[in-house]
Amino acid sequence: MRRRGVALGILALAVGIPILKAATGDGSGTAQGIVPVAPLERSIRVAAVGDTVMGSRPYGLPPDGGRTLFSAVKPLLRGDVVLGNLQGTLSTGGSSKCGPRPGPNCFAFRMPPTYRTWLRGAGFTVMSVANNHADDFGAVGLRQTRENLLRAGIRGTGWPGSIAYQPVAGGRVAVLGFAPNDVSNSMLDIAGARVLVAKAAAKAPVVIVTVHAGAEGATADHVRRGIETFLGENRGDSLRFAHAVVDAGADLVVMHGPHVMRGIEFYKGAPIAYSMGNFMGYAVFSLSGNKKQSAVLDVELGPDGAFVKGRLHPVTLVGKGVPRPGGTAVGRVRTLSVQDFGKNAAVITPDGAIAPPGTPAGAAPPTP
Repeated sequence: MRRRGVALGILALAVGIPILKAATGDGSGTAQGIVPVAPLERSIRVAAVGDTVMGSRPYGLPPDGGRTLFSAVKPLLRGDVVLGNLQGTLSTGGSSKCGPRPGPNCFAFRMPPTYRTWLRGAGFTVMSVANNHADDFGAVGLRQTRENLLRAGIRGTGWPGSIAYQPVAGGRVAVLGFAPNDVSNSMLDIAGARVLVAKAAAKAPVVIVTVHAGAEGATADHVRRGIETFLGENRGDSLRFAHAVVDAGADLVVMHGPHVMRGIEFYKGAPIAYSMGNFMGYAVFSLSGNKKQSAVLDVELGPDGAFVKGRLHPVTLVGKGVPRPGGTAVGRVRTLSVQDFGKNAAVITPDGAIAPPGTPAGAAPPTP
C-alpha cells in the first residue's frame, strides 16, 4: 500500500507511539499499535470540480430556482466519489462579513438552502467548505451550511479537524478540505496538515485532499514556487503543501481558488491538479477569457489509492456562469503542466486522457 508506512509513522510520532519496522519488504515501517487499513474491494472512480456557486442575493439567482443549473454536465459528474468546492453558504441566518455597505473587494455569497437538492441531484457526494467564503455569514452561516449538506445526504469537510469518510467498495474513502484561513483546516499549518492526513490514511485506504489556495485572476494560471498572495492575504504555498500531504498519505490532491485552470503534476505517483477553476458561478464570477474555462477531473484509483487512469472533461461557463461541456481547458492544462512541472508533468492527450510522466505518446489508457 503506497505511502501508508510513512503516513503511519507521521501519526505515531505525532501521538507519541514508538515506531517499529514491519516486515513489509519495502522498509517503510509501520507504527506499533496501529494496524494498516485493508485496501478496498475494487478500484473506485472519482469526479472532482472547482469553485461552485449556484447564485446569491443580491447578485442574482437563476430564473428556474436552480433546477437546471447542472443539467448539461450531470453526465460528467459520475463516480463513487463526486467532489466539489462549495464557494459560499447554504444559509438564511448570520450576518454578512461585508457589513451593510460592502467595499469593492468584499463579496458574501448565500445560496438558498433548498439548492442543496440540486447538488445532490447532480451527483455530488462530498462538498468542501474550506475556502475564503466559508464564513461569509459567520459561524451561523457555516453551521447552517453543514446542516443543509447533511440533510441532502452530502458529506461536508473542511472545518478545523474535519475528515469526511465516505463508505465505498467494502471500505471507505477519506476526504479532507483545506484553505489558508482559521475557519478551515489550515493549509498554512503544513505540519498540522501532515498529521491530519496521516490520521485519515490510518483509517481509510484511499485519501483525497481538496485545497482552496493560490493567487486569483486571469494571470494566476501558473503555479508559483513559494507563498502566493492576493489582496495582501497569504494564500499559501501550493507546491510545498501538496507535496507534504502526499508524503503524509494523500492519493489525490485537487486544488481550486485562482478562478482559472492550472497544470497537473505527478508527485510520488499521486496526481496533483493545482486548480480546477470555476465550475459554477451564477451571476457572481467574472467570466472573461480563461476564467470561463473549466473541467471535470475524472480519475480511477486502485484499491490502495494508486493512480490507474484519468481524464479531463472540458467545460465552459456560459451565460451568467452555467457549465456546458466543451471548451479549451484540455489544451491549456496540457501546456501549463509542461511549463510548470517539466519531467513531473502529467501526460495529457488532446482528448483529455491523463497518464503519469514517461507514458509513451498515445498510451494513456481511456476512461469511460
